Amino acid sequence: MSTRPDNVPEAFEAGAKAYDGLVGANPGYHNHLLLSAQRMQLRDTGRGLRLLDIGCGTGASTAALLRVAPNAEIVAVDGSAGMLACAKAKKWPGSVTFIHSRAEALADAGVNGPFDGILAAYLIRNLSDPDTVLQSMRSLLAPGAVLAAHEYSVRDSRMATAIWNVVSSAIIIPAGRLRSGDADLYRYLRRSVNDFDGASQFRNRLQRSGFVDVRSMTVTGWQRNIVHTFLGRAPQ
Repeated sequence: MSTRPDNVPEAFEAGAKAYDGLVGANPGYHNHLLLSAQRMQLRDTGRGLRLLDIGCGTGASTAALLRVAPNAEIVAVDGSAGMLACAKAKKWPGSVTFIHSRAEALADAGVNGPFDGILAAYLIRNLSDPDTVLQSMRSLLAPGAVLAAHEYSVRDSRMATAIWNVVSSAIIIPAGRLRSGDADLYRYLRRSVNDFDGASQFRNRLQRSGFVDVRSMTVTGWQRNIVHTFLGRAPQ
C-alpha cells in the first residue's frame, strides 16, 4: 500500500509495535513534545481543565500533556487502531480517555467541546483537508483557549531542508525498514515534510482558519528549524 494523506492511519497499523522504538532513538523527540505542551502555558497544573490530544499515536504526546497538566481531564484521539492499542496498553490515570477516530470525524465519535487546550502532534501535515480540520478544532476550543500544533516544517530554510533529507535518507528510512519490515511509511514521512507548509505559510493558514495570537517557535538540537510549535488561540 502506498502511503497517502487519506490512508495514513491505516499505514501506521503495520508499524505500530515498532513505533516507540523508532521515535525513542530520535534525540529530543520526547523532550520536544514536552516543550510544546509547556508552551501551551496551561494554568495550575491543569486543575479544572479539559484537554484534547488529537493524533495521540502511541501516547507520547499524551504523556507530555500529562506531565504539564497532571490534574486535567485528557481526551486522546487517534485514527489508527493499532497505534491506539499500543497507547492504551500503557499505564494511565483515570483522567485520561482514549478514543478511536480520524481527525475528520470527531463529532461522529462523540468528541465534543469545549476544550481548554488542544495538542496536535505531527497531525496537520497528514490531513487531506487541513483547513477544515483546523476550523473544526477551533470550534472545539473554549474562547481564548490554545491550540498547539507540534509539526515538521522545513520549506522556509534551505539548511533545514538539506538536513532533513540527509537524515531521512541515511537514518529514518533504513531504520523504519529494519524495525517494521516496510519503508513506505517512512518514505512518505520524508516526502510529506518536504511538501508541507513553510512556517510562515502555516501561521497564515492558522489565521485563515480563525485563530488569533498566532506564533511559532522551533526546538533545539538537530531538529532546529525542522520541528516547530505553532500556537494559536480561539477568539474571545
